[in-house]
Amino acid sequence: EDVLVCPRAPTGHPTDGRPDERVRLALLPTSGGDPAVAAAELARAGGAGSLAIEEHHLTVARHRAIRSVAPRLRLADLGLAVEQQRIVKDEEEIACLRIAAEITDQALGELLESILVGRTERHLALELERRLIDHGADGAAFPTAVATGPHSGRRGHHPTDRRVEEGDFLSVCVGADYRGYRCEIGRTFVIGTSPADWQIELYDLVFTAQRAAREALVPGVAYRDVDRAARQILDAAGHGEGLAPLTGHGVGLEINEDPQLAPAAMGKLDACVPVTVEPGVHLPGRGGVRIDDTLVVRQEADGGPELLTITTKELLAL
Repeated sequence: EDVLVCPRAPTGHPTDGRPDERVRLALLPTSGGDPAVAAAELARAGGAGSLAIEEHHLTVARHRAIRSVAPRLRLADLGLAVEQQRIVKDEEEIACLRIAAEITDQALGELLESILVGRTERHLALELERRLIDHGADGAAFPTAVATGPHSGRRGHHPTDRRVEEGDFLSVCVGADYRGYRCEIGRTFVIGTSPADWQIELYDLVFTAQRAAREALVPGVAYRDVDRAARQILDAAGHGEGLAPLTGHGVGLEINEDPQLAPAAMGKLDACVPVTVEPGVHLPGRGGVRIDDTLVVRQEADGGPELLTITTKELLAL
């Protein structure tokens, strides 16, 4: 019998998931109970000989608690079996991701139509997150990133009170959470004036690398080959040092899940796998460019990779 041990009854909210009707729910008698310990007790009472655990997630304290109620159960490492099951999405899941992407595109598009000069990074990030909710998102998929001017030259920059100035690069990374499914989009713009030559050159380089990685998203292609498609272009242009450790990653119930599109990643793409493609070049103290899309891997007979985030990738002067 399959039993799902819960600290409380599911509410029907998307974040609770959709338990299979064939799964029996076992509710903990107290809200402070530990579902893992209760599961171990059920296994022991049912005469089970072993209990599968996720060693990468099991704390020492919880391990001791499990051992205290089921000292004779053999503990077997489940590894990343759950994460592997989540890589390929069904069409219902992809539909949620598609709506999340539509919401994100709407929020970003509206922001770009407003006056940006003089506003702070923090203000722009908060406004983007508000617009996500206004358009039907359950919330932001992750803390919205806004970087302006020299701050765009920092990978992983968090919004500050720096104000947008004429001639700045404006780099934005935002995503919506819709019914538990999360997408991501990243765009870079120039503020107020025509882009400088160095900005155009840098942008064109990153755009070329991103397009190469997007075109590599074919079922059966190795994860590392998608990363290589973008990385070799940036490396050949002299930007090999300081590149992000990966070119993209899976999305779904988490914004960063398997697969990882990285140089040492093992495995090959399947159809119906949603991933990001997000190469970037960051020049400390000067500025940087990041172009980030969420796509779904599709067979070539089905039209190739499906682009979910459709905000223009043209270098706009706002």
